[in-house]
Amino acid sequence: MSGFGFETLALLAAVGFAGPLVASLPRLRIPLIVGELLAGLVLGKTGFSVLDESNPTFQLFANIGFALVMFVAGTHVPVRNPDVRGALPRALARAVLCGVVATALGVALAWYFGTGHAALYAVLMTSSSAALALPVIGSLRLQGPSVLSLTAQIAIADTACVVLLPLVIDLSRAPTAALGALAIAACAGLVYLVLLAVDRRGWRQRAHDFSEDHKFALELRTNLLVLFALAALALSTHVSIMLAGFALGLVIASVGEPRRLARQLFGITEGFFGPLFFVWLGASLHVRELGAHPKLILLGVALGLGAVSAHCVGRLLGQPISLAVLSAAQLGVPVAAATIGNQENLLAPGEGSALMLGALLTVAATSIAGALAARRQPATGADGAAPSDKRE
Repeated sequence: MSGFGFETLALLAAVGFAGPLVASLPRLRIPLIVGELLAGLVLGKTGFSVLDESNPTFQLFANIGFALVMFVAGTHVPVRNPDVRGALPRALARAVLCGVVATALGVALAWYFGTGHAALYAVLMTSSSAALALPVIGSLRLQGPSVLSLTAQIAIADTACVVLLPLVIDLSRAPTAALGALAIAACAGLVYLVLLAVDRRGWRQRAHDFSEDHKFALELRTNLLVLFALAALALSTHVSIMLAGFALGLVIASVGEPRRLARQLFGITEGFFGPLFFVWLGASLHVRELGAHPKLILLGVALGLGAVSAHCVGRLLGQPISLAVLSAAQLGVPVAAATIGNQENLLAPGEGSALMLGALLTVAATSIAGALAARRQPATGADGAAPSDKRE
């Protein structure tokens, strides 16, 4: 399908249902994105080539989805939770220890497979996904000090690895990427200060009430304006839009995300742009290349097992093994690595698919570990790990 019209949009909206269908399978706890990625694989390069992932309009819509997905992921980081902040020292120690082990594993894997991507593999195996792990923790009602410490560890790893990925995926561009990242951070910091000042003067609440009374959706409009401006800055400074989305998400999480905005973001992201992005990502992956390069299947398995192994070193610092495996959940960083790598031709043929294979293995491990943790630590009442930080 070379064009991109309403028929393509209708097709994308239809195949987006693959996510809920797969996620609805009883007891398997399969994330939504698995079904969406599979739909993209079937309709893209790997399958029937119905979707042309190189279409400029399709790419633009996918980039909007990418920015929104990372934005929502940033809002999931519990930066305002004082209990989580109190657990930072031990969580930081575990994250650093995990990074050391992941670095050693990354060097070994890059040498064995001859890819030269040791730094990239290290960041991938160190990463955690707040957007994936925190809902699992909430749905299983896991509680207690060890869960609070786990939440802090995931927040640290997720934030650090999102910042590091643009710097390590192409080391030749690292200085430029670092300057671009600083520019994004500076702009995000400025937005935070402005929102803080507006909030303290009560203007934000008044604007919220006025918008709600008149159905103007001013908060959503404002956040999309800032998000797209940061994305434009990211592209102009050769930094991935993932950093722009995640940075703004952290800012909104820091000042407190109104529930109405959360619902609006959920609708626009999970209802259309998020599924479209993951379908596009699946369509852009050429899994057949894994068959042509069987060694890359071993790379994907090694990355998944390496990530779980690296996070299991938290056991040395007293972390329960089930929670250590749960912290290995990966989503945003591998997705971003595959997306950036395929767009910029930074990865070998099939390597992006190998990265996604490794991520899916951590998702499977997380599902099993979460179930085991829930059995050993039955909870009563609401989730004590990451209470809602959203305001009315």
